[in-house]
Amino acid sequence: MPATTAVYELRTYHAAPGKLGELLSRFRDHTMKLFERHGMKNVAYWTPLDEPEKSNTLIYILQHPSREAAAANWKSFQDDPEWKSVRDKSEVNGKLAEKVDSTFLALTDFSPRLR
Repeated sequence: MPATTAVYELRTYHAAPGKLGELLSRFRDHTMKLFERHGMKNVAYWTPLDEPEKSNTLIYILQHPSREAAAANWKSFQDDPEWKSVRDKSEVNGKLAEKVDSTFLALTDFSPRLR
């Protein structure tokens, strides 16, 4: 696969009040492994250092082979029975995220290459 076809997806999760810890646990314990299973490479995960975002925001980047692969990866992830079970169990007391923003990105020709 040529490096130029890879796309990066910047995702920002706005956690429901008081739910960031549970959201981080779900990613740490389940979601990251499921992403990899469905062809999504975990690049990096961050939480902001300053309020108000510090207590309710998770930011991360995934790498996909292409935009088409990203769409297929997300569909297979959403349809995965294990993901549905993890999501449902983690949200028994309410949704963990109020809003999710997604932006697809391409590396510039002058960007240092990511591994």
